[in-house]
Amino acid sequence: MAGNYLTEMTDFTSDKRLAKENKIKQLLGKISLPWTITIGYLILILLLPITALITKSITLGFEEFWRIATSEVAMSAYEVSFLTALIAALINGVMGTLIAWVLVRYEFPGKKVIDAAVDLPFALPTSVAGLVLATVYSDKGWIGQLFAPLGIKIAFTRLGVFVAMLFISLPFIVRTLQPVLQEMESEVEEAALSLGASEWQTFWRVILPPLLPPILTGVALGFSRAVGEYGSVVIVSSGIPFQDLIAPVLVFQRLEQYDVAGATVIGTVLLIVSLVLLLLINLLQQWGRRYAVK
Repeated sequence: MAGNYLTEMTDFTSDKRLAKENKIKQLLGKISLPWTITIGYLILILLLPITALITKSITLGFEEFWRIATSEVAMSAYEVSFLTALIAALINGVMGTLIAWVLVRYEFPGKKVIDAAVDLPFALPTSVAGLVLATVYSDKGWIGQLFAPLGIKIAFTRLGVFVAMLFISLPFIVRTLQPVLQEMESEVEEAALSLGASEWQTFWRVILPPLLPPILTGVALGFSRAVGEYGSVVIVSSGIPFQDLIAPVLVFQRLEQYDVAGATVIGTVLLIVSLVLLLLINLLQQWGRRYAVK
């Protein structure tokens, strides 16, 4: 009996070991070369820099981190960055929807040129964009000189920051919305109109609901892009604290003053905000896909 028991235990242990080895082999078999390269590249390019930034800020201690992050200059820079970017994204949410609608639903001379021009903020270096905006909206510029007699100064003020954020965030809304508009069937609208619905009812009940998720996604993308903008804003603004200083420019100013700790803390705050925005964008995209399925 004892010998049979020991034999059974040995066989059970052997089977368990073989099953474990098979699982390991299956797991190693799934780890292919493309998977390894992908994970390694993401760790090297994304995770390590982010980890280094967060680790550097943590070493300062919570009290010092909080003191720097909530200083008066920093809070003013956050307010200028986030509030101005939000207003610019919301306005572009309306105007970008209109532009996308016209580009998809209408035919007119020069349409391809205008459609290509929408991508100009993508292709144009941000420093060149800032130089162009500062030239056009200065007191002697083509547009700025029209507002100067009214006492409205655009370039080198917070209004100039707003214009720059409008410029660089517009393509995100247009390009997010265009594919959805192209896939919408005009027969649905025609059916609603033939059944007695007014144009306003057709817009609110037929057209707008499927467009709302991509509009919100485009607004979130434009907002996140505007918050992180530096090149164009640093030229078209004066960079004065409590006036038009934005958080990315404040980071650079701290580095110029050899205040690495201050720059790291403010950069970490912007990183956290960016991660929250990415999460929001992903949730909006998932909601849009579920709505499309329904």
